This record gives sequence, C-alpha cells and structure tokens, in this order.
Amino acid sequence: MGHPSEVRTGRRSRRYPLEQGPGAPARCRDLTRDALRDWFGLTGPDHPVLVGDILLLVSEVVTNAYRHGGAPYELELVEGRGRIWVQVTDAGSACPRPGRHRAARASGHGLYLLQRLSADWGWARHGSGKSVWFAVDVRG
Repeated sequence: MGHPSEVRTGRRSRRYPLEQGPGAPARCRDLTRDALRDWFGLTGPDHPVLVGDILLLVSEVVTNAYRHGGAPYELELVEGRGRIWVQVTDAGSACPRPGRHRAARASGHGLYLLQRLSADWGWARHGSGKSVWFAVDVRG
C-alpha cells in the first residue's frame, strides 16, 4: 500500500536530495526508474519507449542544471492524473531559454528534447535558484 498521502490524494510522489558530483544524472535516472517500477510494475507506464523518454529528459534537465545553473540539489517526481511530473531544483538563477535547434551540434539539444517529448515544461524561481520541470502523459 502506498504512503497515506498518496492514497488520500490519488497522487504518488517522491522527493530526493541530490549530492553534488558527476554521477548525478545517472543517479537521477536510477531514482526515476525505481519510482516508475514501483508505481507501474516492471514494464513501466504504457510502453518501454515512454520510460526511455522520461529517463532521457531527466538526464537532460539534470545535465542542464550542472552546465547552466549550478549543481542540482533536489529531484521531485509526482505521478497522478495520467501524468508523470518531474522537477529538478538548482542554485542557479539563469532561466532556461530555448534557442534555435541545430541538429549537427554535439550538444545543446536538452530544451529541444523537452519541447518535443514532454506534454508540458517550464521553470520557476525558488529563492536564489530555480526549478525546471516537465510533464509526460502516461495514460493510454
């Protein structure tokens, strides 16, 4: 049985403090994969491609936090109402700004992928830092 607040609200959530270091994207993927497995079973929501998309977006948001915003310090995952919502909070104040996508470039694809693979995404300031979030539809 889920946590009492998960049962009461019909939503399930997890919040993880993150340690600084180069392994954070992989750690966040593992935490997300574990949550999806707990919430949806071994096969994940709907289809394996959807799980792969969610894990890719987690990696992109965490990596962008390191590159542009300072070290991410929290990962939050919420499942409910047919969506998975992911938020990564970092200490940086610079807002994410999608630019023109250039497929031939070796990097710079994170926000483009967020726009293409998520149902919605955005960011919000938190004190001296910010959170970047995205949502993926998981209902059939």
